[in-house]
Amino acid sequence: MTHLTIENKKYVLIPEESYQELQKNAALKHHPEKIFSINEARAHSKKLIRKWSAEK
Repeated sequence: MTHLTIENKKYVLIPEESYQELQKNAALKHHPEKIFSINEARAHSKKLIRKWSAEK
């Protein structure tokens, strides 16, 4: 691991393999809040569109 300071900001350089493993672990920990069926997704998107159009 290499530490760099550029314009008073600290950065860390790691090997690409370590970076990819970090990304993989982060992706595995991510859980979507809710998965919609197609009909539920359509109804939800229509509801949001109506809400956003009413705001303007």
